[in-house]
Amino acid sequence: MRYFLDTEFNGFGGALMSVGLAAEHGEDYYVALPLPAAVEPWVERHVVPYLFSVPPEQDNRLDRIAAAHDIARYLGADPDPLIVADWPEDIALFCRLLMPAATDVVDLPRIGFDYVRTPGFATARASKVPHNALHDARALRDHLLALEG
Repeated sequence: MRYFLDTEFNGFGGALMSVGLAAEHGEDYYVALPLPAAVEPWVERHVVPYLFSVPPEQDNRLDRIAAAHDIARYLGADPDPLIVADWPEDIALFCRLLMPAATDVVDLPRIGFDYVRTPGFATARASKVPHNALHDARALRDHLLALEG
């Protein structure tokens, strides 16, 4: 099954702050990580106020290691999960999160990635809550599924 990915991070090249996965079918996933000590001014204004703007049942706040294992649990029941993203850095940050230590990776037997370029589409413009990873992931899912007809 496909899971449409969005992340929020502390400026380009900065620390991962949240992950949203919008499932093609079934339950979506969201996790917010502890904020970095110094948050970029743009991120402070446009991302931080919306980090927890998710339904209560999806308000998941974990440290990096717990989040990595929680995502593995979420995806673990799917024999062939495919992560779809429209921004390469989202995939890079997601992959780094799956490594709780430099020489360790979470227990996911298989995972695939699909980068889809979306010219003219911006998740933040289409999102119900711009710059919230869950809502942005849902906007990406809705957009790409609509294109498929």
